[in-house]
Amino acid sequence: MQTHWRELFKGPRPAADLARLLEPLQPHLAPLEQGPEHRPDHQPALAQQLLDLSLPAWLVSALLSDHNDFCYRQAIEQALEQMQAQGWGPPPVRFCVIVMGSGGRHESLLHPDQDNGLILEDYSPEHHNEIDTWFLNLSERFTATLDQAGIPFCRGDVMASRPLWRKPISEWREQMRLWMSTRRVRLVQLCNILFDFAPVYGDEALAEALRDAILEQRAEAGLFMHEMAELFDEAPVALDRFDRLQGDGREAPHPEAINLKRQGLLSLTAALRLMALIKGCPEVGTRERLQWLHTQSQLSDDEHWCLSRAFEHLQARLLAAQLQAWHAGAVPDNWLDPRSLCDGERRELQWDLQQIRRFQRRVRQIRN
Repeated sequence: MQTHWRELFKGPRPAADLARLLEPLQPHLAPLEQGPEHRPDHQPALAQQLLDLSLPAWLVSALLSDHNDFCYRQAIEQALEQMQAQGWGPPPVRFCVIVMGSGGRHESLLHPDQDNGLILEDYSPEHHNEIDTWFLNLSERFTATLDQAGIPFCRGDVMASRPLWRKPISEWREQMRLWMSTRRVRLVQLCNILFDFAPVYGDEALAEALRDAILEQRAEAGLFMHEMAELFDEAPVALDRFDRLQGDGREAPHPEAINLKRQGLLSLTAALRLMALIKGCPEVGTRERLQWLHTQSQLSDDEHWCLSRAFEHLQARLLAAQLQAWHAGAVPDNWLDPRSLCDGERRELQWDLQQIRRFQRRVRQIRN
């Protein structure tokens, strides 16, 4: 099969040929360096160009996530510069901005919203008002910049500009102790967002301290983890009891539509998140968690292969559907019309979802 990469060794100097092969990316990369405000118009085109270079969808997703992280850093730097110019001074304590959810797993596709938090170095309580006001100002500035850049505010208010997601590390530790010692549904839902986090700016040691606090709490979190398994039923895979493709109908644009993120990718990541927590896996990304669990003999060779393929297939199918919407002038979303698939593609999608449902059932048994 002829691809761009088959040209790599056609010339006398492979390094020079590599630069030529990557040249089509330059028109899409150059505007992105000008600031986060240039992101919305160019990221779908960048994704399409990366796919045209024969990169797998999971890697394109990781690169899009890396670019979103780049936008975060730009927005935070802009906010810090503005505050310095306006007399706010430097940050009063060390801090770390974290991204959560698909961004934390580095699995974002097109048109994600914000899920972020702020971990602060511990400080004396008598300085709380002035320090918290400083970081509230920082948070409001960079989240507003990201919203203007096409990474919209989180509809669930999971943002550093909200007190729940902005606090010193000691308060984060206490919050984890309290949240993970119960089985309240809302707290489990919040943790399902928080647990998939990664540092994006600042002192990463604070993020590692939070991760350690989560893993240390596992021994006291039996009821909490049981509720995590119960919440699998919130977003069952898009299959009926006869293994036919079927969406859940929630906000669907038409009766046949399937929300492939909610009833596919998130079904897998939820089960994998729970198994990773049970086994003490420190990894965050889906592929990394699968590899770690396989290396630790927690997944068989067959399970690792099947779940890895299912994840990669779903990423590819959803990204293709998003780009199809973008080419048609629509906003990319998470919906898939099964009628657009040929018979072989439908069978592959059914197989992928069957592997995820089987895995969910196995993870439930670990807790029982």
